[in-house]
Amino acid sequence: MNLSGNTFVAIAADGRLFGLDPQLLFDAAVTAVNVFVLFLLLTFILFNPVRNMLKKRQDKITSDRENAENDKKEASALSDARKTAMHNETKIIDEAKAEAARIIERANVEAELEKQKVADEVKQQIVTVAAVMASKLVARSIDEKDSNALIEETLNEMGEKTWLS
Repeated sequence: MNLSGNTFVAIAADGRLFGLDPQLLFDAAVTAVNVFVLFLLLTFILFNPVRNMLKKRQDKITSDRENAENDKKEASALSDARKTAMHNETKIIDEAKAEAARIIERANVEAELEKQKVADEVKQQIVTVAAVMASKLVARSIDEKDSNALIEETLNEMGEKTWLS
């Protein structure tokens, strides 16, 4: 190697670079080119598809998290709606039971009033029949045989439907 002063010369006197033979330098250059080509091929064949797959997986995980959060919010809202519906259902059932009780009570009162009205009508008819019979008995003084005939006659005049209903 030539060392002249402070300057370092990379080319030796016999034409070698740093004292390396040209075949070695050529092999090193070919190896470097091969490594670069291999890197390019691996980038397109392996690294990019793996990188894309990892990106898709990351996106899917992110969307699944967002969906899970949305589903959780929906479930909470549905739970609240269900509680409200159950409360309203109980309220409606209670109101319906109260209304049914009022209707039954009103029907019972009306039935009792109708029963009382019918009883009053029957009493009124009995009084009318008794008054008619008494007036006929007074009009004629008769014996028991005539009295029974008179009762039958009065009942026939009043009509059988009145006593059967």
